[in-house]
Amino acid sequence: MYKGFKMKLYPGQEAEYERRHNLLWPEMKEMIHQYGGKNYSIFLDPETLVLYGYIEIEDPARWDESADTAINRKWWDYMADIMETNPDNSPVSQDLKLVFHLD
Repeated sequence: MYKGFKMKLYPGQEAEYERRHNLLWPEMKEMIHQYGGKNYSIFLDPETLVLYGYIEIEDPARWDESADTAINRKWWDYMADIMETNPDNSPVSQDLKLVFHLD
């Protein structure tokens, strides 16, 4: 299954967001794979600071469970100072509708 979503950075945080993801913690990578995520990419629109994420997941219910892992909560806390977040530090994220796919 394909999952697309969008999030938003705070102004001036583009380089820091990229830096943190280039140094993604091994425990976070492991959790993503453990919960069925693969082929994960995030794109930035530098004009709007909107981030567009794409990930392939095995099971949506299993993937949703990853939000409650300790490592994921720690990552959210780590990223909260550079992007729009909810009160629990989860990123403000909006799912996108898949309208076309070609293998």
